[in-house]
Amino acid sequence: MKIGVLFFGVLKELVGRPDDTVVLPEGARVRELLLYYGREAPRFEAMVPSLAISVNQQYAGVDRTLHEGDEVGLLPPVSGGFEEGGEVPGEVRLVRERIAAEAVIARLKRPEDGAAVIFDGVVRDNTRGRRTLYLDYEAYEAMAVKQMESLAVEAQERFAVRGVSIVHRLGRLQIGETSVLIVVAAAHRGPAFEACRWIIDTLKKTVPIWKKEYFADGAVWADGEAFPEEIRCPGGTAGEQPASK
Repeated sequence: MKIGVLFFGVLKELVGRPDDTVVLPEGARVRELLLYYGREAPRFEAMVPSLAISVNQQYAGVDRTLHEGDEVGLLPPVSGGFEEGGEVPGEVRLVRERIAAEAVIARLKRPEDGAAVIFDGVVRDNTRGRRTLYLDYEAYEAMAVKQMESLAVEAQERFAVRGVSIVHRLGRLQIGETSVLIVVAAAHRGPAFEACRWIIDTLKKTVPIWKKEYFADGAVWADGEAFPEEIRCPGGTAGEQPASK
């Protein structure tokens, strides 16, 4: 059976391409994919314990059985759809143009809101003492939107806020531009503050978006925060048969 494979962030450079097709025997599991690419790119194997895996845009474990036509995403730590039946006032978008913060805020606020808490993530001009020239953001876009929508739903349920907007920029960003905007509207400031902090902290760990930082003396993929243990790929792929092209 044929399985599509997508690579993101630094993984694209380790294997030398953004996507691939692998032929696996019927009943094969994700674990066999990891073994194959570990043999093809030794540095890939060292990254396996920090990866997360998606199958058809849903997080999955290494023992997930694969089927003909499945799409597997191999996801390095991220840089930081609505669940069925879920609906939250607001907007969730990935954009390639400048984020118009005032317009996003104005669309969300309502007369019944006593608070609108805003997180405006901005591109700074340095990282660990190195002067930053610009950033490039990329995403597993279909999955990223679904994960962001799920965060909006969960935030409403967990903190009892009225509305949530999450807008994340992709592509090239210059110093001072907004990379991510989160707005939370609620009757009271306490839940709004708590929800906003929870959303950005969780987004940075679980939503498949990566950034590459460009400096005067080179470029690197930014080190991401570790995936939560429940979605992180466990180490060890020994004992499986390799996949074939």
